[in-house]
Amino acid sequence: MNKKTNTLLFILAGTLFNILVTILSFLIILFIYARVLHPVLPENSIAWILPLGFVAAIVVSFVVYRLVIKTIVKKVDMDKYFSPIFGAKRPPPKS
Repeated sequence: MNKKTNTLLFILAGTLFNILVTILSFLIILFIYARVLHPVLPENSIAWILPLGFVAAIVVSFVVYRLVIKTIVKKVDMDKYFSPIFGAKRPPPKS
């Protein structure tokens, strides 16, 4: 495979990983709510737990994604296997 294919597969795998971590963390937050908080909180607490849980799941997935990417960047020579997403900077036009 060439560098462009590796880059495309890396981006797709990273996106799928991020989506899966978001879904998994949201389900874990809902599980914690159902087991621990629901008996203690009033009946209408689900109205604010769902949006708050979703935002928390996005934050958790962002943190996990950053940690995984940092680990991959440390272990893999990115220039060797991947091409840049954006091309080289063009010099400013001469007037």
